[in-house]
Amino acid sequence: MSADKKPSIVSLFSIVLPVVVAAVFGVGIAGQLGYFEPQRSTAVADPPTVTVPAGPFEFRDYGEFYKNGFAVDGPMVRGKTSMALVVMKFQVTEGEYRRCVEAGKCPDVAAVHVHGDAYPVTGVSFDDAQAYARWLSTETGKVWNLPTHEQIAIAAATKFPDDALGLDPDSRNPALRWLADYDRETRRKAESDPVPKAIGHFGENDFGLADFAGNVWEWTTTCHRRVDLAGQWSSTLSTCGIYVTVGQHRSPMSSFVRDPKTGGCSVGAPPANLGFRLVRDDRWYADLLKRLRDRGIVS
Repeated sequence: MSADKKPSIVSLFSIVLPVVVAAVFGVGIAGQLGYFEPQRSTAVADPPTVTVPAGPFEFRDYGEFYKNGFAVDGPMVRGKTSMALVVMKFQVTEGEYRRCVEAGKCPDVAAVHVHGDAYPVTGVSFDDAQAYARWLSTETGKVWNLPTHEQIAIAAATKFPDDALGLDPDSRNPALRWLADYDRETRRKAESDPVPKAIGHFGENDFGLADFAGNVWEWTTTCHRRVDLAGQWSSTLSTCGIYVTVGQHRSPMSSFVRDPKTGGCSVGAPPANLGFRLVRDDRWYADLLKRLRDRGIVS
């Protein structure tokens, strides 16, 4: 009889052992990712947000687009989102950013960029904005990230800039684009007002998003790119380390630049100021993804 029981015991052991090993392995991974670290209590509240409902969107694609060796306007991007987007109503303010500085998690801003707690923080680089996002995520227990170009385009809606010059894409006369581009850049410089304004000054869009396309350009995580179009095919060369900033127009900036007037813009009129706002990631796996990124396991 005992001989009859032996196969079932072996079979049970072969099932239980992998489960135990997997559980031990999972506990070890969770420990490495910081899930067993004590949670900190904090007085940092979630910032005001707006919710952009899921639905259709349309915007001009970003990049330097070329066809047959000549610069052309980027194509329109059309699609439909499947989930709502939660984004900060206002750009991060000086007062909010200073709390991160006081906690030793963010670099201070230069005195020339200090205007007051109710003003958007300016004079911050891409790396500074990323540091703030990590700090705010830790303090609030939510996951906050810099937006992609697509996310800010969807949130900005009708206030999102269309940089198209409206020229014939099949034209082989580069002088037409040079002249149109020169006229546009001259107009941008003439209309520029570099002095930051208190939050709320530039009004809201239909979703309640405030101050977009005022005089503070916002960092995104989208890399600058060149796209060569050839019929139904295209080739793309991305330059990460140079990221898209968006305001009255779109401008590529090196990640370390804090003051765009000192350089770092590869083309066109530089932004008046560099600031940022964040999006909240409510996906069920957002916290795990954040921990993996923080430890350099995924990009």
